[in-house]
Amino acid sequence: MAGPALARQWQINGLPTDKFSTENAVFINKGLRWALNIDPQSQAMNWVKNTEGDQLVIADFKDVDHLKKIEQGIIHGRKVLFLDVGEVINPVLDNVLAKNYIQIGRNQTVKIGEKEVEVHKNYRMYITTRMSNPHYTPEVSCKVAVVNFCVKLSGLVDQCLGIVVKAEQA
Repeated sequence: MAGPALARQWQINGLPTDKFSTENAVFINKGLRWALNIDPQSQAMNWVKNTEGDQLVIADFKDVDHLKKIEQGIIHGRKVLFLDVGEVINPVLDNVLAKNYIQIGRNQTVKIGEKEVEVHKNYRMYITTRMSNPHYTPEVSCKVAVVNFCVKLSGLVDQCLGIVVKAEQA
């Protein structure tokens, strides 16, 4: 689902060079659900930031305005990085997470709390948590694709090899 050229572009943007990380990137980019990335080492977060660049809106779970930032991203077609979510996600976002869009003519809308907003076709959401072993409820797990970005031993070996090769070959 991702050719060598696309995988290499992801690695240039900061994705670790191991096969496990490439498979996770495929889940994030090609999946039908928004990916909730378990990312204690912040590798997924850094890769998303490098990939999306200026188009990225960062909504931190601890920030009181995070719902407003997500709503504005939906309306204006921005990429939203929802950082450091906890084990409980605000139920106001249930329709956004589950992609419960309502088709009205050619447009799609989604209900956020009490109001409906139009979903821009370029809208995209990335969700990360720094918890290494979160326990999400089945309600949350069925709405998103939980992607484990924790570094495994084999992945760490591949990443170290990639760093050495990068330093040795300009």
